[in-house]
Amino acid sequence: MQGRNRFCDGLTRRDALRVGAGAIMGSTFSLPRLLAADKTKSPGTKDVSLIYVFLHGGLSTIDTFDLKPDAPAEFRGEFNAINTNLPGVTVCEHLPQVAKEMDKFSQIRSFRHHNSDHGPADHYMLTGYFPQAGFNPSITPNNQRPSHGSIIARKLGPRGAVPPYVCLPKVHPSFGSAYLGAVAAPFGIDADPNAPDFSVPNIVPPLNVSGSRLDDRQSLLAGLDEFQKSGEAKANRAAGTIGVFQQKAFELMTSADTKRAFDIHAESPKMRDTYGRNSLGQSCLMARRLVEAGVRCVTIDHSNWDTHDNNFSVLKKTLLPQFDPAISTLFRDLAERGMLDTTLVVITGEFGRTPRINKNAGRDHWGPSFTVLLGGGGIHGGRVIGKSDARAEKPGSDPFGPEDLTATICQTLGIDPKEEFRTPDGRPVAIVNGGKVIQELF
Repeated sequence: MQGRNRFCDGLTRRDALRVGAGAIMGSTFSLPRLLAADKTKSPGTKDVSLIYVFLHGGLSTIDTFDLKPDAPAEFRGEFNAINTNLPGVTVCEHLPQVAKEMDKFSQIRSFRHHNSDHGPADHYMLTGYFPQAGFNPSITPNNQRPSHGSIIARKLGPRGAVPPYVCLPKVHPSFGSAYLGAVAAPFGIDADPNAPDFSVPNIVPPLNVSGSRLDDRQSLLAGLDEFQKSGEAKANRAAGTIGVFQQKAFELMTSADTKRAFDIHAESPKMRDTYGRNSLGQSCLMARRLVEAGVRCVTIDHSNWDTHDNNFSVLKKTLLPQFDPAISTLFRDLAERGMLDTTLVVITGEFGRTPRINKNAGRDHWGPSFTVLLGGGGIHGGRVIGKSDARAEKPGSDPFGPEDLTATICQTLGIDPKEEFRTPDGRPVAIVNGGKVIQELF
């Protein structure tokens, strides 16, 4: 395995005065623009949020959720299967807590796509579109198409003071908004919720900044705005949004609800311990807090699942001891708070790992067959959708792919999968690239 976050393929004065403004995906964005997002939503649907847990590097699902105990030794691996709370369904022996919550989510075991390179596969899984010619996985942002979170932010807009789309502990290069622009860009926390001094400077002012100082900063910003107000007013005269959204932006910075949402230290030590005192555990806890406060989409980018070397040792000693309490507690916590029915949780990497074990006791990249987990948001828990073949080399039943996942996410959140966006030059682009909703989940 490579280093902690590495994989095998290798401000103006005015901006500085903006309270809580931050750099998203390498460019400064304006909170008023974010808060002006399109709030259209398909009628008659539940108000569902999304937590997307992206296991960056690629979870070995053949060693966790789709074990092959009858395959030859060079395929089946070192782990044994254990029973779950679903009759006939087993998981890896190193997921005993997840085994107790299997009734709360479903598995798609016939998932696949045609690419096994990190950058393009990331983009494919996070947008539903395979990148076109000219895609550069080494830059940030690298979105040719909007991410799921940006689609949600653009279509549904914010609930109250909190932003609609948040990424933690960092912003993945393919978490961006592409042609949807800054209005749909994510809030990037860029800090590990597990850090003892964790705070969110881009969103919540430091605790030692008094309200009077914030008022002073707002007044100064308002003074500078007078120089541009007439020009901006011409561009926004019909909507009359300038004052409204600048005030909303300031309210976001000073809102007690917002401060509480991002204050993970307000959680009891017991709850934090239950999720796990590590980046994945505390990110899952923060995701629950943010959704509870009204955030529509939280995307977690957790590294490093790229287990080319010592796959079984790394999974057993490091990755699964973090994954097991984090994911099991997230589903249980959402259920106990009455939030699971209105929170869709998606758990996946950009691909799986090779069925055949390599010479370094590892598994390499494998897009042709892997498992994706989904639960909540109206999805029936406890179902196993599709299957892989005897060695998990390819789907053994009708396959599903990233386009279908995007369609399913959109429909679950009340966004019409058949709808189109318009690029800045007026070109229509389908939100979903021909995918179909995975009806077996419902």
